Amino acid sequence: QVQLVESGGGFVQAGGSARLSCAASGRTFSRDGMGWFRQAPGKEREFVSAISWTGGTTKYADSVKGRFTISRDNVKNTVYLQMNSLKPEDTAVYYCVGGAGWANGRAPTRTYEYTYWGQGTQVTVSS
Repeated sequence: QVQLVESGGGFVQAGGSARLSCAASGRTFSRDGMGWFRQAPGKEREFVSAISWTGGTTKYADSVKGRFTISRDNVKNTVYLQMNSLKPEDTAVYYCVGGAGWANGRAPTRTYEYTYWGQGTQVTVSS
């Protein structure tokens, strides 16, 4: 059974930092693109970041560019999201995703492009 399990969410003050981890099990994701989405209350799920299977190429939503950093460790089958300078508008449930391809070098940013989803971890940023 394939599982993506997120951890590292919680309450953070505005301007603070948090690091999310996503541990994958059941299959290796070392040849798959992985990423993060988020969903705030009353809003649609949105793309946050993606990373290629080598980790050499990344993409970020404009709203988090320069503040968030995605990385991965293929030996540990784990992907990370380092979040700095957090804002109240970053409050959301964050979902780890995997199983996407990077066709022609284009980063997968749509929900349907990812086969596997974690259950999500809540990040709440207080002002």
